[in-house]
Amino acid sequence: MRVRPNGGAIRAIREAQSLSLRALSNRTGLNRGYLSRLERDQIRETAATTVQTIADALRVPTAAITHQETT
Repeated sequence: MRVRPNGGAIRAIREAQSLSLRALSNRTGLNRGYLSRLERDQIRETAATTVQTIADALRVPTAAITHQETT
């Protein structure tokens, strides 16, 4: 399943926790460049498991870092 990450929310939460991009990369095992592109909304969709990994590392629910689709 693919989801739309909310890069601004990821960055805001990471910075509020005084967590560097490098530290988030270390926590998630994801490449820093990839995380940077996510934060800058250059990646429009990613795997739900990737978003879950980031949410777990930030200790927030996945809904806090994704764009919710309205129907």
